[in-house]
Amino acid sequence: MCGIVGYVGNPALDRDHSAIDVLMAGLRRLEYRGYDSAGVAVVAEDGVESRKKAGKLVNLSEELDANPLGASTIGIGHTRWATHGGPTDQNAHPHLADHDQLSVIHNGIIENFAVLKQELAADGVTFRSETDTEVAAALLGKIYRGEAEGDLTRAMQLTSQRLEGAFTLLAVHADDPNRVVASRRNSPLVVGLGENENFLGSDVAAFIDYTKNAIELEQDQVVTITADGVEITDFYGNPAQGKPYTVDWDASAAEKGGYDTFMEKEINEQPSAVADTLLGRTDAAGRLVLDELRISEDELRGVNKIIVLAAGTSAYAGTVAKYAIEHWCRIPVEVELSHEFRYRDPIIDPNTLVVSISQSGETMDTLMAVRYAREQGARTIAICNTNGSTIPRESDAVLYTHAGPEIAVASTKAFLAQITAAYLLGLYLAQLQRKLFTQQIRDILGALSEIPAKIQQVLETSDDVKELARNMKDTTSVLFLGRNIGYPVALEGALKLKELAYIHAEGFAAGELKHGPIALIDEGQPVFVVVPSPMDRHSLHAKVVSNIQEVRARGAKTVVVAEAGDEAVRDYAEQVFYVPETLPMLMPLLTTVPLQIFALELASAKGYDVDQPRNLAKSVTVE
Repeated sequence: MCGIVGYVGNPALDRDHSAIDVLMAGLRRLEYRGYDSAGVAVVAEDGVESRKKAGKLVNLSEELDANPLGASTIGIGHTRWATHGGPTDQNAHPHLADHDQLSVIHNGIIENFAVLKQELAADGVTFRSETDTEVAAALLGKIYRGEAEGDLTRAMQLTSQRLEGAFTLLAVHADDPNRVVASRRNSPLVVGLGENENFLGSDVAAFIDYTKNAIELEQDQVVTITADGVEITDFYGNPAQGKPYTVDWDASAAEKGGYDTFMEKEINEQPSAVADTLLGRTDAAGRLVLDELRISEDELRGVNKIIVLAAGTSAYAGTVAKYAIEHWCRIPVEVELSHEFRYRDPIIDPNTLVVSISQSGETMDTLMAVRYAREQGARTIAICNTNGSTIPRESDAVLYTHAGPEIAVASTKAFLAQITAAYLLGLYLAQLQRKLFTQQIRDILGALSEIPAKIQQVLETSDDVKELARNMKDTTSVLFLGRNIGYPVALEGALKLKELAYIHAEGFAAGELKHGPIALIDEGQPVFVVVPSPMDRHSLHAKVVSNIQEVRARGAKTVVVAEAGDEAVRDYAEQVFYVPETLPMLMPLLTTVPLQIFALELASAKGYDVDQPRNLAKSVTVE
């Protein structure tokens, strides 16, 4: 989950940025990946110099102001989400080895670190931290002086062969002040290509200020960057290649753009996130064309079961997908938490389509589940927001969302974009398998095309939601109810409140109330209810209105999210938030938005950092 940046520039050229400028700019953009501590190291005239501090990046900035580093055009930087060892100055990266002339940063978990640590301790190595990273640094230093004979690239190759687990490692050495060497296995790393300078980062946000030209790295590769070149090998020194690509967004997309927080900005970007995900998906005849799906139409026609793999918010997008795809395609859909999937002997065959959903494309649980599914013979499709990331590259096909960079840790616009992409996939399968008439698909796509404007309408009429949130800032528990397609919306509403406001929040299927959860209802208990459209084909509207009456009769304070014109709920709610009318199956794209705004506003009223909630990181790249 950690953020990593590396840089090499030509020392003979005058630039308006130094190594430390590049490193700190990259870390500011990557802090969403972890903010327990941060650190940098450069190779200056007197050797490796390093600064690191526990806490957020501002602490490191203050340390650098008080104790500047020497002038340099090469360095590495790191912002940490703690795994081995608490968030302290000593455990912060970079870690030093080889008489403090070697500096190493790391993302991931090295699973065999304990064995390696015993081996190194027996050789007389002493350790200054509790981290697995320092063990890797010590091993790299030992190999550098031994088998590698002072060749940092060779030392990284040999070290990587001995490490187990998930890791991205970056290293610089005082003896070789012109190169940064990196290694990746099961952890994200991308190369940025500049003019007489090159970059490394956990993702392209690390260097988007300086270049849009990038290279995807494959699994188990070592990359060496200098100011004028990039060399890629496998762990055994064999030449290898990456895949060049161009980043299709600019630095301004990763700025707040006048909003107080990234989350507020990203909530307000949801109309364009949905619109851009829909863009270019149909031909002149109005038929769906998903060019990214590199699976033959015949294979997709043969699909008789779908398994959706995801975690967190993405799993709730997958649950929405289940309702829609089963309704449109009449194909059974299972939604699996990716971290549980491969441990329960799932039933998979060549007619099973496995759909993974991940904003970053680097979610380790989901990646490992995708690999398992492919080993079992299933075809795999990734729904992902990040071009060039690992999960799309290791899947048979990809359906990219186009939400743009999502910086706030708690997902908002990516969630709606994932649902939109899942709708497109379901309709495409229905088109191929002739489960819907052409006109039915056109009607649904027409309704989808109207959603961005309707989301904008929700955003522009959200003052009452914000006022309610501010008035409820001292609330300690909130429950959320939904049925059918509204159930995952209730789950997502509860998750947002947990993530941002740190209070008890639970989402329930409304019909489950009388089977136990109604015991939680006490006088004044806030309960949000996502009400189905009165036009819902299952006639669930009346049943959910009855659920509202049940909890209100026991003292609950009921807050309702309902379709415009639904007057039947007014008599049973303390407050009603209306969203525009649309097809019942598309309602999550609208009913989710007031719940996002509520969580954002309540957490802000409490004075919390909504972009960087405690204990969380944006991309979970450890299993």
